[in-house]
Amino acid sequence: MLISMVLIGLVIILVVWIISVQNKLVSVDEFCKNSLSQIGVQQQSRWDALTALADLTKNYSSFESETLIKIISARKNITMGSTTGDVQNQENLLQKGFASINALAEAYPDLKANSIYIKTMDNVNNYENNVRMSRMVYNDTVTKFNRMVLSFPGSIIAKFLKFDKRNYLEDVDGKKEMPSFK
Repeated sequence: MLISMVLIGLVIILVVWIISVQNKLVSVDEFCKNSLSQIGVQQQSRWDALTALADLTKNYSSFESETLIKIISARKNITMGSTTGDVQNQENLLQKGFASINALAEAYPDLKANSIYIKTMDNVNNYENNVRMSRMVYNDTVTKFNRMVLSFPGSIIAKFLKFDKRNYLEDVDGKKEMPSFK
């Protein structure tokens, strides 16, 4: 009788522990998805700014304007179901678009002096900082999730429930060489 009560108690403790680990994994996994989605929200603001700049360039260079429209049409929304690769691709497209705008502004000083251009580029810098912060939050959340997935004994439950390690967001290629928008 005593042995059966001890066994029942151990089984109950084990089940409660498994449920607790599963709930923590689900919670942190949702935080990862949410923080990735937040990056998409910030990127959308940057896409909107790039669209406004593309409209502004129509008066200066139809070729550059058409190039920017092609870049803008290639964008995809980042959602909770997106991957880190999707985020990287969008960052690369954005970088390409803003580099094109910067080159155009250098060729047309009156564009660079335009008050709408200046205001939009200030907003771009704010959005860039927001994206940077969102990327940091995402990577911090992924660190927490990966620790749970990789650490014993939680790794056993994670593997059983098919929770896999998540990828970090890497630095965007060429980001260090990206020109200043000021």
